[in-house]
Amino acid sequence: MTSESSGNSDRQQPPQDGEQEPVVVRDRRRIDPQTGEPRAATEQGQVAESMSGTLDEELAKVAEGTSVEGAPEEPEVDGADAGLQKQVDELTEDLKRVTAEYANYRRRVERDRESVVNAAKASVAGDLLTVLDDLERAESHGDLTGAFKAVADKLTGSLTNAGLEPFGTEGDEFDPSVHEAVQHDTSPEVSGPTVTTVLRRGYRFGDRVLRPAMVAVTDHEPAAAAPPESGAETGEDTAQ
Repeated sequence: MTSESSGNSDRQQPPQDGEQEPVVVRDRRRIDPQTGEPRAATEQGQVAESMSGTLDEELAKVAEGTSVEGAPEEPEVDGADAGLQKQVDELTEDLKRVTAEYANYRRRVERDRESVVNAAKASVAGDLLTVLDDLERAESHGDLTGAFKAVADKLTGSLTNAGLEPFGTEGDEFDPSVHEAVQHDTSPEVSGPTVTTVLRRGYRFGDRVLRPAMVAVTDHEPAAAAPPESGAETGEDTAQ
């Protein structure tokens, strides 16, 4: 009876009516205070120690770089990924090459279009050169006045803004690439072939010569040797 009561001493008895719930104190010390020897581990202690050991192992795996069970692993670069990266690099190079070719194509098209536009303008300006010649002759004779002069000025200004440029003035150095010489003379007053008279003005459009200037050219002529003085001849005759 005593042993049974002692064995059940740790059990919590239900409180009776009017009684307070008894306080149960459990001794969880691992060292027996009487004998000084370690007590046998209880079932709960064994579970806790097992969980603690498992947690230590997982932490060690994480420290070593090993993935924890259930945690997502980082993908490893294998041969397939390397091949895919190579294809991406090749496609990137192809895209850069195509982009550069397209940029060159656009520049070439813009250059060709500008050349066509300039050629069309030059053609129209070339057809109007005879009109400009008539206006210049009328101005030289004093007939370019009034409303006629206003129209002539507008026409000349429009052609100049489009790119038409006249050339050929007296005193220019003769250049056979832009001057057409129809008269030639010599004079000691010039040091080289020089335009002395402009018979018809020349015109260029940009770098293109639409019409050379028709000019008269004067070339250099060395001065004639001076004749001997008459006094010197008289002195020679007297000496004889």
